[in-house]
Amino acid sequence: MRKRKLITLLTVATMSIGILTGCSNNKNDSNNASEETRIVNSAKGEVEIPANPERIVDISGNSEELVVLGYTPVGTSNVDSYNTDSVPAYVQEELGNAKVVGHSMMDTADIESILGLNPDLIIMAPRQEKIYDQLKEIAPVVMLDDEYNDWEAKLMDVADIFDKEEEAQAWLDTYYAKAETIGKEIKTARGEDETYAVLSTDLANGQFYAFTNAGLGTVLKEDLDLKQPENMPGQDSIELPKVTMEGLAEIDADNLIIIGSESDKAELENSSVWNQIRAVKEGNVIFLNQSPHFSQAYNPIGRLLELDTIKEELVK
Repeated sequence: MRKRKLITLLTVATMSIGILTGCSNNKNDSNNASEETRIVNSAKGEVEIPANPERIVDISGNSEELVVLGYTPVGTSNVDSYNTDSVPAYVQEELGNAKVVGHSMMDTADIESILGLNPDLIIMAPRQEKIYDQLKEIAPVVMLDDEYNDWEAKLMDVADIFDKEEEAQAWLDTYYAKAETIGKEIKTARGEDETYAVLSTDLANGQFYAFTNAGLGTVLKEDLDLKQPENMPGQDSIELPKVTMEGLAEIDADNLIIIGSESDKAELENSSVWNQIRAVKEGNVIFLNQSPHFSQAYNPIGRLLELDTIKEELVK
């Protein structure tokens, strides 16, 4: 009887050891998976980053690109240009839980807040290089090239970090297919040869900023394949060219898309010069609120939504 009891105890002990060993192996496998890394190229050279980062802080302005690729940052500098304490309204659902740690167009960020988020990866831009050494003490840092005016290049640069170029290209293909369809609908509704100019107000200085080769201007010109007036001012940098009220009349667009505030709209409606512009007299003016439309089209989610906005305004 004692012998049988001893055998039973030994069997139970052996099984327990096996279970514990199995648990230990599973735990080690889990740890190994979480500790996997990969080498990526950055503007500062090669960087070793987690293969599957879970706590990304982005101060480069590429948080929407991260969302498109399946990553939700815990910290972001993608803020509304006119409400810099918050992310833009159109992406609140996707980025609402991300802590705002700066403004992506500034050369610094809130280092203390970034540290408190315990990131395992930080993404930054060259304009923030002065804080690079501080950030790399917190977590691996990938510095991207500055592609602010090239939204497609921005998306592909982020995709390259995570080896998700195919996913990014699939998203782009879907976007361009939608843009082509809407562009054709607009031309059918308004004519093939109609011209469109996109400008933002700066009435305090008696002028406008022209989106010739940036932002919403390129949505119409490049993505929707709509014509720009021949007299649009040139743009070869991130800086938007300036246009006076008289210069706007000389551009002589068939359609004007003005980004500004309600007070700007009221001021223009009371301007005798404004009311003599051909597009204004013909009722071909669209006003869009500066928050969030001023910077919305620089980012993929915002750009996709702008297609619907333009369609709603031009196809009636």
